[in-house]
Amino acid sequence: MFAESIRAVLALCALAWIGASCGGTGEERGAGPGERAGARIVLITHGQSSDPFWSVVSNGAHAAARQLGANVEYQAPLRFDMVEMSQLIDAARVSRPDGIIVSIPDADALGAAIRAATGSGIPVLSINSGDDVSRALGALAHIGQPEYQAGEGAGERLAASGVTHALCVNHEVGNLALDRRCDGMRDALARAGSRARVLAVDLADPDDAEQRIAGALAADPSINGILTLGPAAIDPALAALETSARAARVQFGTFDLTPRALDALRDGELAFAIDQQPYLQGWLAVALLVNYLETRTIAGGGRVIATGPTFVTREDVDAIAALVQRGIR
Repeated sequence: MFAESIRAVLALCALAWIGASCGGTGEERGAGPGERAGARIVLITHGQSSDPFWSVVSNGAHAAARQLGANVEYQAPLRFDMVEMSQLIDAARVSRPDGIIVSIPDADALGAAIRAATGSGIPVLSINSGDDVSRALGALAHIGQPEYQAGEGAGERLAASGVTHALCVNHEVGNLALDRRCDGMRDALARAGSRARVLAVDLADPDDAEQRIAGALAADPSINGILTLGPAAIDPALAALETSARAARVQFGTFDLTPRALDALRDGELAFAIDQQPYLQGWLAVALLVNYLETRTIAGGGRVIATGPTFVTREDVDAIAALVQRGIR
């Protein structure tokens, strides 16, 4: 039944695809070019406008809106700020959209605002983070990557490559999705007799992030693995490895794809990148919500509609590079 529902949504896209472009440039606020005045959907995420990951989510959401005749308003706080994000959700509810799509990095901080929206009769669908709390907060479905399992997969790969002590570089400590990635990595390494610890950094200050990673490497020569939780952390981590002269001895993996991540994979600086297919998160969320508004049916059966994890290695780079450049992968 679930597979049939997904095929129905994809068939809907195929019919709307004619004459529509799938790429496009994501916009931080407001409707995308070419969108029509159909269902009004507000998409609110915790990611900052400087993060290349969220521009791909926006590309997918606006592409679905163009294809299905909807209007998407993309909003986000200027930095990781749960108070501001909660206020954005409240403001969206008051404006009475046809539906709301939201990421849930902190259920304690955002739960009341999300429940107020669902309680007022506005359909809410969650994406990206919040796979373990989405249903309890009243969301119709959650689309994204099971975060613990993704971190677990990263830990298994690091352990298989000989890593005995790894850093999980967390740029948003308190973001439940990122915390769960580190938990999964730690547990997978522990099963292999290895260990991991979390290193908090602030990517708003890349120089400080580099110094923190370099300091951790200098303080503990046993560290031979690093996992970063987003592509903006790649350059500070690589610079820290170069400073410490440890690049050849440290296995380095990251979450998410960007042109910079592909370059690092191609050059052998990265062992792997984990792709949670953010374009699909944005596209599916809008498509499923439009379908729900028209038919009152929803895919997933209350389970997470998984968009990842998929692991990209050096062998995959050339096959997907053009899609990353277009903001689709």
